[in-house]
Amino acid sequence: MAIPMVLEIVFPPSLVLVAASVLSLISLAILGVLETREIHLKYSKFFNASSSSSSSISFKVPSRVGMFLIYTPAFLVGVASFWLFPDGDFSLSLIYTQTFNQGLSESSIDLKYLGIVFFLIGISGNFYHECILSQLRTKGDKEYKIPKGGLFELVVCPHYLFEILGFVGISLISQTLYSFSTTLGIAVYLMCRGYVTRKWYMSKFEDFLKEVKAVIPYVF
Repeated sequence: MAIPMVLEIVFPPSLVLVAASVLSLISLAILGVLETREIHLKYSKFFNASSSSSSSISFKVPSRVGMFLIYTPAFLVGVASFWLFPDGDFSLSLIYTQTFNQGLSESSIDLKYLGIVFFLIGISGNFYHECILSQLRTKGDKEYKIPKGGLFELVVCPHYLFEILGFVGISLISQTLYSFSTTLGIAVYLMCRGYVTRKWYMSKFEDFLKEVKAVIPYVF
């Protein structure tokens, strides 16, 4: 029943997009499952997790530097597009898109405005809780602390919850199979990462409240 419902609200995908959607979902879900098996992506508090031997070469960069390195390439590509196409001449892309969509019916339901609401809630909530995290430590402080304020009183990773909501918003705006599958994969990964993060807090802090969930208040 779920699959027909999704197909009713998305634009009909090509075979290439179906393959890309399946690949995106599977790869992100696998990363999530690996997190629960203590095979972590090495960032944040899990940087030193499962370090196999002292001979392995690794280096550590500050979180801000790491995020800067991750997001800068996409930013530079966006800036470069203004130089490559100074008049906003994307005629070729528009022609290709219209030709590619010939004969395909549009979705019967327009979820754009609902998606905008979800996206704004997600991006605002994520920004707010990331600000709380950024203020946890004073200069030179290396000790981990239990975050307080906002939804941190109810869940360990509220920033993950709002990040998922932001991606849900993008999916509702675009209404493509690829965006929905990617959002589902991201949700699986972040829920698994939140789950192991909660376990980490419980093992490190004796005063951690067991009532505090991982990602979804009162639920998970």
